[in-house]
Amino acid sequence: MMLQFGCGITNLVSRTTRKAEDLTREELVAGRKLLEAKIGRYRPEILAVLGVGAYRNAFDRPKAEIGLQPETIGTTKIWVLPNPSGLNANYQIPDLTRLFAALLASAKVKGR
Repeated sequence: MMLQFGCGITNLVSRTTRKAEDLTREELVAGRKLLEAKIGRYRPEILAVLGVGAYRNAFDRPKAEIGLQPETIGTTKIWVLPNPSGLNANYQIPDLTRLFAALLASAKVKGR
């Protein structure tokens, strides 16, 4: 149903883990390749990746920072946001709110 509203959710890796560090680089890269295929099919305006570590490994961008990325997948812009898991103590609710609001503001397009 989310696609009807122009939104979609997916995982880079389908298996559950206790923490992000439990995922291998190989799993993340394989997940990125599947994600790129989905982006080619659905052509979203923006991709939001939760977790800078996951993004760095999956997309081979070791120096990536939180926020809008300089690269795209086709015409799809890439945003990296902190993982909102309670295990991620680096970002508190006010930080998450500010960062997710910045993504939302960038997604607002004329006519929407």
